[in-house]
Amino acid sequence: MSIDKTSRIPVYVQLMNIIIDQINKGILMENQQLPAERELCATYQLSRTTVRQAMQELEKDRYVYIQHGKGTFVSPKQYKQELYGFYSFTEEMKKMGKVPSTKIIHFEETQCDQRMARKMNCGIGEKIYHFSRLRYADDELVMLVTSNILCQRFPGFRREMLENNASLYEAFIDQYNVVFAKAKESLQSVGARKEEAKLLQIPVNFPCMLIERTTLENEIIIEYATSIARGDMFKYDIVLNK
Repeated sequence: MSIDKTSRIPVYVQLMNIIIDQINKGILMENQQLPAERELCATYQLSRTTVRQAMQELEKDRYVYIQHGKGTFVSPKQYKQELYGFYSFTEEMKKMGKVPSTKIIHFEETQCDQRMARKMNCGIGEKIYHFSRLRYADDELVMLVTSNILCQRFPGFRREMLENNASLYEAFIDQYNVVFAKAKESLQSVGARKEEAKLLQIPVNFPCMLIERTTLENEIIIEYATSIARGDMFKYDIVLNK
């Protein structure tokens, strides 16, 4: 593609379109460095101001990220997820053509403290399974999930049910005949705390999305989960139906 300086389309937009097309076609790969400003200027006969404007707009749209002193690089692809109905991480990744996998980092049977009892609308001291998992897409670490489920509803639940990359919700259905009524979810922009950053291998205060989910069966809360999703890898679209 070339720049048409007689076109009504601004030249910086044309340069953006060229780079976006190269990213979409796989000519420019994730985390690959783009040519330097002076090289782009020479290739397309553009001013540095025009090239810089194109790079700034591409950064705003998250196609690239700029490392000062090093250059401009292609951003990792975001996992676009539409929030319009019940979903699981495993199934969503499969729909995107990704291979989901899981690493269990904590599993215990414990009791609800005052805070968890309030979250799960149950009594203080109610027995729960509390476990945390790192979630991967194509072996890329993308999310930390901490779940709490009622022992009474899931007697004999074991760590092994979460292994071999199994879906938690598939285990609920297959092993416990769960019929999901609905899930309530809230999203909040947060910075990664020290322990979260260490587990996700990102800097402290790195932009993330905190996702709180309450899952219900027959209006009874059976799961309360929090997820820390990397902000550079996820994009959530909310579908509003009249």
